[in-house]
Amino acid sequence: MKLGRSFVLALVGMAATVGCALAETPLERGSYLVNSIMGCGNCHTPQGPKGPLPGMALAGGLEFNDQGMLAYSANITQDKETGIGNWTDAQIATAIREGKRPDGSLIGPPMPFGQYRRISDTDIAAVVAYLRTVAPIANAVKKSRYDFPLPPAWGPPVTSVPDVPRDNKVVYGAYLAGPLGHCVECHTPMNKDMTFDFEHRIGAGGLEIRGPWGLSLSANITPDKETGIGKWTDAQIKRAITQGIDAKGTPLNPPMGFSYYAKMTQADLDAVVAYLRSLKPVKNEVH
Repeated sequence: MKLGRSFVLALVGMAATVGCALAETPLERGSYLVNSIMGCGNCHTPQGPKGPLPGMALAGGLEFNDQGMLAYSANITQDKETGIGNWTDAQIATAIREGKRPDGSLIGPPMPFGQYRRISDTDIAAVVAYLRTVAPIANAVKKSRYDFPLPPAWGPPVTSVPDVPRDNKVVYGAYLAGPLGHCVECHTPMNKDMTFDFEHRIGAGGLEIRGPWGLSLSANITPDKETGIGKWTDAQIKRAITQGIDAKGTPLNPPMGFSYYAKMTQADLDAVVAYLRSLKPVKNEVH
């Protein structure tokens, strides 16, 4: 059977794409995750009036003054005195997934440990591999203060978390929007006991988020056609994620990490959109 030139070229392109995916190193994967969907610098890079402070990437010190806490993001550069340069790979992974420092003390909010503990073993190793390459920056960060007691632990020790298949858009999109990007945490309202209502109102928005930007209310990202994104096109949802502009053309507020999400691959954006489309529509008008 004679194959057309366009069909052959398409096969070559597909093979090249698969080859690139298989050739992705842990460092490449970690760099992509930290600088795109995870948006670690959105909290761990100190901010000035014009945005991230030059030369201070991931050096910590961003202040979060909200709901009984005065928290400061940690220095996660390789500085040995004020950062994580003396931590082992396992200690860094434990800090991210379990919220526990090498000395046994607990890291407090706003780190989304409930989501991060479900990051796969492969991806957490990739994130650690990338953090090892971050230039050390000496920046002593103030100690966080909480007006409420922290629990003994954020959950049982994380043992092993398998990889999530990327060929199922909805499943992988849930992984991107949950454990990696923690979108569902910022966009889900809380119950009276200060736990997230993932069971009934996941993605319904309305969570109050205070920071250097002032007060923001997270948007309803469920498929509700009146108060959510049910009438938005895929392109409009992607623009909101990567550019911070809603379906009406109105700029969205921080702390959405638009500049980080703009680095996501089209495949990952497609997966996130597919997952959001799968959520239960919840009517919740957010102003």
